[in-house]
Amino acid sequence: MSYHIPVLLDEAINALNIRDDGFYIDATAGGGGHAFAIASKLTAGRLIALDRDPDAVKEASKRLEGLRATVVLANFTEMASVLHEQGIKAVDGILMDIGVSSHQLDAPERGFSYHADAPLDMRMSQSGKSAAQLINTLDEQQLTDIFFKYGEEKYSRYIARAIIRERQIEDITTTGRLAEIIKNAVPAKYRRQGHPARRVFQALRIEVNDELNILSAALDTAFSCLSANGRLAVITFHSLEDRIVKRRFSQWCRGCVCPPDFPICVCGKKPDAHFVLKKPVQPSGNELESNPRSRSAKLRCIEKNP
Repeated sequence: MSYHIPVLLDEAINALNIRDDGFYIDATAGGGGHAFAIASKLTAGRLIALDRDPDAVKEASKRLEGLRATVVLANFTEMASVLHEQGIKAVDGILMDIGVSSHQLDAPERGFSYHADAPLDMRMSQSGKSAAQLINTLDEQQLTDIFFKYGEEKYSRYIARAIIRERQIEDITTTGRLAEIIKNAVPAKYRRQGHPARRVFQALRIEVNDELNILSAALDTAFSCLSANGRLAVITFHSLEDRIVKRRFSQWCRGCVCPPDFPICVCGKKPDAHFVLKKPVQPSGNELESNPRSRSAKLRCIEKNP
């Protein structure tokens, strides 16, 4: 099995409009699928591939061996300092594929999935506080807020209350036990609409890895690393991520900020970027059939103005 199946591969590569002498960043290298496609087009340029997961760095390093690519263990918020260390002032394109990888989901020991009983971990960087630590230490209101804010889970309070009750008996340390607690905390009718743990596991993963705050910071860093006419392409997998990207892209592509009742522009503000893709690109029917996990993916792309 592939370490990670790259989503919207052709669409992302086309959106970046890669030059063979250009400099590029794959900010979320994963197994190196997108990175390999970029690096394969370079004859004089260079790709910097980043990932905060040590497993991904090992896999991407093997995949990119012999190509014009450098793989670095780093969070994508650190891309500016990585470029500085590599002696690169700016790049012609950046790809950010947000979210959990196929490998992280499929490796039970990583604790991302409710499909197998495993240690409740979920740390992409394999460091810091685990999901188990949060589940066993946060109070009911904190857990409720996380499940509702990041998972949009309507039974957040019921689930949080059940977790508090169960952990008083014994610490919750496995994905299987947490999934069972969640299942028993929600109505039977709700359980028939899909696995009841899906939203809670998503919320926990986002909290453990601080995904949304890191994404917001990384977008600003990425834009600052682009050269004039450089492109930023971002693939998201749920509405919370996509909302952040959509709003930030809209801000950069917006010009005049004068009140709408002004007859002429007096602010003189020019757009910092323009849209390469007017609407987000989503997977084709063929891709959905071969990789069902791509179903919620959306690709957005902008180009930095000179």
